[in-house]
Amino acid sequence: MKKNVIVFGLISGLIVSGLMVLFTTMHYDNPDFSGSMLLGYASMILAFAFVFVGTKNYRDKYNGGTISFGKAFKIGILITLVSSTMYVLTWLVEYYVFLPDFMEKYTVQALEEARASGASAAEIEQQAAEMAGYSEMYKNPLFVVLLTYAEIFPIGLLMTLISSFILKRKPQLSDNKEIHAAPEI
Repeated sequence: MKKNVIVFGLISGLIVSGLMVLFTTMHYDNPDFSGSMLLGYASMILAFAFVFVGTKNYRDKYNGGTISFGKAFKIGILITLVSSTMYVLTWLVEYYVFLPDFMEKYTVQALEEARASGASAAEIEQQAAEMAGYSEMYKNPLFVVLLTYAEIFPIGLLMTLISSFILKRKPQLSDNKEIHAAPEI
């Protein structure tokens, strides 16, 4: 099980991390973060398809074609943890080394979106205060880690639950219901 989790977790993590780097590189100078957020979440769903693939691979190749919901969930959540951790580590490097002005740019974009949507001056001021609070919290690496896990992990959890329900399979009873006693020696 360990090898299966590591292999599919790494594949999933490479996909989601690689696409995050690609999308932030392509869209970072574009002030509209909404398009890259949509691409980011789509890449997470694509990457977490490997929760399904990894769980099915374990069920079919290593577990005789059967798996309980609990075992499927355990495999899926471990794949999710490996993938999510790779994503978080990639974001930490990307943020602290290459994008240290991310929160400033994101704040400007959020306030511009609020103005464009017709928000009142009081609403814009309230959002500016909220964004300033987030910017202050983003100075703490622990908060960055927690917020980044909160961004990706729920999607992996959802994919794990769906995969576990779809892939669970009980052992089949044989058609021969006759019980043979072991010969006495």
